Amino acid sequence: MEYKTMESQIYFISGIDTDAGKSYCTAWYARQLAQNGKRVITQKFIQTGNVGHSEDIDLHRRIMETGYLPEDREGLTMPEIFSYPCSPHLAARIDRRPIDFNKIERATLELARRYDIVLVEGAGGLMVPLTEEYLTIDYIAEKQYPLLFVTSGKLGSINHTLLSLEAIKNRGIRLDTVLYNLYPTVEDKTIQEDTMQYIKNYLAKHFPDTKFEVVPEI
Repeated sequence: MEYKTMESQIYFISGIDTDAGKSYCTAWYARQLAQNGKRVITQKFIQTGNVGHSEDIDLHRRIMETGYLPEDREGLTMPEIFSYPCSPHLAARIDRRPIDFNKIERATLELARRYDIVLVEGAGGLMVPLTEEYLTIDYIAEKQYPLLFVTSGKLGSINHTLLSLEAIKNRGIRLDTVLYNLYPTVEDKTIQEDTMQYIKNYLAKHFPDTKFEVVPEI
């Protein structure tokens, strides 16, 4: 089941870990959609390590070349911000306030009312805890958001990717697209190229309906 609101589509973006390049890939994907005529906006549903703004949204706008949007100024694209750079469950504990999931959902739905496509970027990888008992992957499954999953060709990413794909299948999440991130540049592309082919072959066998997109360096 795809999550649709007012004819809009909401996608969740997660990845193999905190350094997979989710923000870069989210912004790149949004830019591609915009160039194809879609009215698209990005949201960082929980930002940690900032006060008063989201550095990930800042990056999105630079790559999308839109400048700050009215929705950014309204706080709709960064509904929950915590000061300490760590997983959301710990950041919320340090700042002594719980994550307001209702606020996040209201913001996401309002963006969906205004735009054709909303790309919701997560914090860290799929299994990052949002509370002591609630993981990012639980949130995705509960909302039934199609998933855009970010991986790369760095050493160890095959293992992280396959573990994530097992978890995605176990939760019944629809894996819409795998985004294979080529940024940052590596001189020796041996691992990067082999990992790309391995993941493509694995998807063809186990996730035949999932798209595969290579995210180039901008």
